Amino acid sequence: MRVQLPLDYLPELWPNKWHGARIGALVHPASVSSKLEHASAILERHSGDLFRLAAFFGPQHGFLGQTQDNMVEWKSYEHPRLHIPVYSLYGNHREPTADMLDGLDVLLIDLQDVGSRYYTFVWTMYLCMRACERCGIAVVVLDRPNPINGLTIEGPVLDPNHKSFVGMHPIPIRHGRTIGELAQQFRKETFPNCELSVLPLKNWDRAMWFDQTGLPWVMPSPNMPTLDTATVYPGMCLFEGTNISEGRGTTRPFEIFGAPFIDAEKLCAELKSLKLPGVFFRENYFQPTFQKFAGQLCGGAQIHVIDRDEFRPFQTGVEIIREIGRLHPDQFAWKQPPYEYEREKLPIEILLGGPVNQFFDK
Repeated sequence: MRVQLPLDYLPELWPNKWHGARIGALVHPASVSSKLEHASAILERHSGDLFRLAAFFGPQHGFLGQTQDNMVEWKSYEHPRLHIPVYSLYGNHREPTADMLDGLDVLLIDLQDVGSRYYTFVWTMYLCMRACERCGIAVVVLDRPNPINGLTIEGPVLDPNHKSFVGMHPIPIRHGRTIGELAQQFRKETFPNCELSVLPLKNWDRAMWFDQTGLPWVMPSPNMPTLDTATVYPGMCLFEGTNISEGRGTTRPFEIFGAPFIDAEKLCAELKSLKLPGVFFRENYFQPTFQKFAGQLCGGAQIHVIDRDEFRPFQTGVEIIREIGRLHPDQFAWKQPPYEYEREKLPIEILLGGPVNQFFDK
């Protein structure tokens, strides 16, 4: 049975208390119904009967998903047809200001997460909850499936001393929660005075992967093209903290990795000898069109997940980095700050959520 999203039956779910309320909506390109209608169109259609739509907000990569590369800010603007503000929460402000929230009764949040702590959309939600608690504005979160299932948890819990925009609350890297469940956790543990409502999914089971929900996959960000990408992301995003290409600037970001100095044949042989669960490493060569080593020939591998229930992406990512460091000790290096607004700690440490020496010797 197909999973139904809150957008699919919004009039049935909308809290009676907030009928006629002035709302802002935090959405992005993947904020679609099961029939691929975007949340902005659905909210516009119900504006005037369920509520009054007064503003949009957008996270990293933009309200329209217009900023392709990572860590590219965008500016607020006026919606060209509705003539309401579209506020950027990835630019001069990552947390809504009092002026942005002025006049609103409710902030609606409908974002598709991918199940990894590094993914910034949940932290935009976190900062919105903080701002709304401070300003006395209610938050309504439309729940969505965790695409890599809601059972499997992997990786370290964030050390509070390593908070950043890729981790602001102590959760594991692969957290096993839906975005609505995370909102409930944040309220319980950090924002007790935030007036929160989570509108539920129908027919979702924790063991489901996204391709078992019957829902269409829409890229939640430009470098998250498929469920395969999301499956490897809890480990392969660690490569953003290294001088190894994580495949940005290719058609298979995070599934392929490499560098000009890597001996692909030797690396793949060593990785296969580790017998990591659920994964096959195929020798691969590529030239990124942007980001690290743009236009240069890189040797490396493509990760092929052959048993996703056995596959452990965080363990896999750590072991690949260790092996590259062992084979190429003079060329491998940790990327230096800044990274996602952090200017002091190493990017690998804020990705891990703790000291680098917990997992790596170098």
